[in-house]
Amino acid sequence: MDMPTSSTEKSVQIKVSKSDNTRVGGIDFNNIPFGKVFSDHMFVVDYKDCQWNEPEIKPFGNISISPAISALHYGQAIFEGLKAYKDHSGNVSVFRPMDNHNRFNSSAKRMCMPALPGSLFMDALNQLLSLDRDWVPAVEGCALYIRPVMFATTAEIKVKTSEEFKFAIMTCPVGPYYPEPVKVVVETHYARAMEGGIGYVKAAGNYGAALYPAKKAQEQGYDQLIWTDSKEHKYIEESGTMNIVFVIDGKLHTPSLETNTILEGITRDSVLRIAESKGMEVLERRILVEEVIDYCESGECTEAFGVGTAATLAPIATIGFNGKDYNLPRVGKDSVSTMLMNELSNIRTGKVRDEYGWMVPIN
Repeated sequence: MDMPTSSTEKSVQIKVSKSDNTRVGGIDFNNIPFGKVFSDHMFVVDYKDCQWNEPEIKPFGNISISPAISALHYGQAIFEGLKAYKDHSGNVSVFRPMDNHNRFNSSAKRMCMPALPGSLFMDALNQLLSLDRDWVPAVEGCALYIRPVMFATTAEIKVKTSEEFKFAIMTCPVGPYYPEPVKVVVETHYARAMEGGIGYVKAAGNYGAALYPAKKAQEQGYDQLIWTDSKEHKYIEESGTMNIVFVIDGKLHTPSLETNTILEGITRDSVLRIAESKGMEVLERRILVEEVIDYCESGECTEAFGVGTAATLAPIATIGFNGKDYNLPRVGKDSVSTMLMNELSNIRTGKVRDEYGWMVPIN
């Protein structure tokens, strides 16, 4: 089965320059630092004169850029994150790539950047992963992380929309982002996003602005933050680099996306759909911080976890708020988060039937 492309788009001719030597033989897939080891090849293409120019797959390496490019000065840069998996037969598939492509183009529109044709995105993925398929780990809990990125390359120090851009895809084998349950603290001063802003966009600036508050939390012994709304800091939005879900009285509760301040997570959507298929009630709504704390104190909140591409599903062990820590029950084999994680993992690795059509095979 081919990677899907739009019926109105033609397959893209991609120039391929193969690496002389593969580095995959020296990789210990049982001990992979997250995001530091990159596969043999990358995909690059430039947008110039109102069109995408000659795309190329070439050995992974540095890119030469001018220090005057717009992305460095004005933050015109977006990215995505998705993963490829191997099944028991060694076949490689990508999880929900068209959803990432659609979200990428939504980000591009908000950031005044050109849309990326679906055929270009999918053909690039197909050929890149076909070439580097040996980099997809066959180890439980591991995957090949795929990072598409686009940034403005017009070399002009002037605040305006760039006219030139570079799009690239790099890949790296990864293990768990959070190997243990995480400790988080509710952020009541700094804000990640505001209504009318770019909170729903995977823009580089969103993550850069979050580093300082996260660093302060880590200095206090926490792994990540729980972001709250920018107006009153009363409502829960996200947890660090993840969407967040609470299990309260046996039901899943997660912040709604209606404010446009929260990233529309693909893993979030997947987990909620799996939960509904298992007969669980899912509530997407505005969630008060005080409400969650009350549920933690009463014991009605039995679990909380983050969901995202990098983290997949990360159980939360502790929630800090106003100088006090609230510990949640230890996650066990019968926990809701364990069930959801196992079901999602089984779909991705072909252990159960993919009834949702989420997995797209690589040729």
